[in-house]
Amino acid sequence: MPPTLASLVHHSALKLTVRAGEDRLDVPVRWAHVSELADPVPYMEGGELLLITALKLDAEDPEAMRRYVKRLAGAGVVGLGFAVGVNYEDIPAALVDAARDEGLPLLEVPRRTPFLAISKAVSAAIAADQYRSVTAGFAAQRELTRQALTDGPEGLLAALASQVDGWTALYDASGAVVATAPEWAGRRAARITADVERLRERPAPASSVVGGPEDDDRVELHSLGTGRRPRAALAVGTAAALGTAERYAVHSAIALLTLTTERSRSLHAAEQRIGAAVLKMLLAGEPEHARTVAGDLYGGLLDAPFRLIVAEPAAVRMSVDSHAHLDAKAATAGPAAVGGPGDPLAALTEIVESAAARAGEAVLVVPEGDGEGQRLVVLAADGGAAVAACADHATALEASRAGAAREATSRNGAGPQGRPVAVHEEDELVIGVSAPVGPIAAAAGYKQAEQSLSVARRRGRLYCEHEQLASGSVLPLLSDDAVKAFADSLLRPLYEHDATGRGDLVASLRAWLSRHGQWDAAAADLGVHRHTLRYRMRRVEEILGRSLDDPDVRMELWLALKATATE
Repeated sequence: MPPTLASLVHHSALKLTVRAGEDRLDVPVRWAHVSELADPVPYMEGGELLLITALKLDAEDPEAMRRYVKRLAGAGVVGLGFAVGVNYEDIPAALVDAARDEGLPLLEVPRRTPFLAISKAVSAAIAADQYRSVTAGFAAQRELTRQALTDGPEGLLAALASQVDGWTALYDASGAVVATAPEWAGRRAARITADVERLRERPAPASSVVGGPEDDDRVELHSLGTGRRPRAALAVGTAAALGTAERYAVHSAIALLTLTTERSRSLHAAEQRIGAAVLKMLLAGEPEHARTVAGDLYGGLLDAPFRLIVAEPAAVRMSVDSHAHLDAKAATAGPAAVGGPGDPLAALTEIVESAAARAGEAVLVVPEGDGEGQRLVVLAADGGAAVAACADHATALEASRAGAAREATSRNGAGPQGRPVAVHEEDELVIGVSAPVGPIAAAAGYKQAEQSLSVARRRGRLYCEHEQLASGSVLPLLSDDAVKAFADSLLRPLYEHDATGRGDLVASLRAWLSRHGQWDAAAADLGVHRHTLRYRMRRVEEILGRSLDDPDVRMELWLALKATATE
């Protein structure tokens, strides 16, 4: 530990005597400084032992000494050394009383003890303390390295907790707690996950200190990883600020954990390339070859029903030729193939992989395409944590979108023609999920996921499972521009006829179709005679050149009427 006033008083060669502040001798001394200025405070940093002979002080003036001592204490000076036998044979009573009243330790320095000796003693003690800290730091580094090599990150965390006399925790890329030491620290580590999330939003390397009056400890958070996006985070909780030796230990742990995470990142990239090859074989109808390549890494995933998930940024509408889009570039892509910070696909990748890791299940994540054509393909166990994490993430995004829309509408009012103010979608994504399939039906599952993705876009949703495609109504699907163009072209002759005032053929056709061709009921709805309605339907057939007896024609006309009604 650094030198204290008590250690200087007990130094046999200095012969110092305590004249005031006997109860405050345990404070550390950062340096010993000599100054005969009447006001040395502007040159103090705090923590100094100030040495004086009172050459320019009226040390016998009680009021002057009270002001002098008060300023020294306010500047953080930890003690005052007064040399006797130089300007004063003894320490004036005014200075002793002022120091005692202020609680500032006052040391009597005998004439035979030069100030230089005191400065050397302080310097030597500081150097010795620094040497001990460096030595302890190297010892801690060796122990942490040994634990990391033998017991992995868990062993390293336990060793670090012992070194700092506190607790430690490791968080994964999603901010979830991976491991803690000791075990009782799990609850404390879980309480600061929000702080870890905020740390992850900053470019690495980053650190922060959390904790306050209501907390029992001080927690340092450090991001881990060499890229711009942190791969993990380390939390170190202690009762007080870290000392030099403890700081060395923490820095060593950060370096070792960074090496571990970067090595894991390289392994993950290799695993992802294998996963891309497995997926490509499954989609090509080669399940047995896919099993052989998957081996123990993904083999268990192919032994039970799984789901295929396709995700795209919400702002991008892709045109994909089924699984032919999974090209050689995707098969060799690593984690970097999915965008950088702020990319929704990168966020989904972290969420899915973290959920699967916590549940101990395998998951296959493959990025497809590049630039604006990016998408993510996931193969995950049916009913597993990865699929649930996708659904939960989409639910959270939709809730955020709804909240932002309400806030924007309340702040700015409605947009043109009563439409709500638009909400930015650059951080959103759309997810389509297949029904449970096996290796033989992987290509069909991929197609189902693409269909689910397309329907989610048409319905304005961020998540859709294939089982949900038959739910709801087909009418929202009629909002497609191509469908509306077909409807306008089919019904235009009728609208042009009605515009001349020669009859209301469109309304009559809608009423007749809605009543399934029942003349009396449709005529009653229109308030006309059934013979009038029959005449109008013959005019419809003549103008369109189509027979209403054909069920396909009736279906097309009904859908056209519905499509134009949605405008």
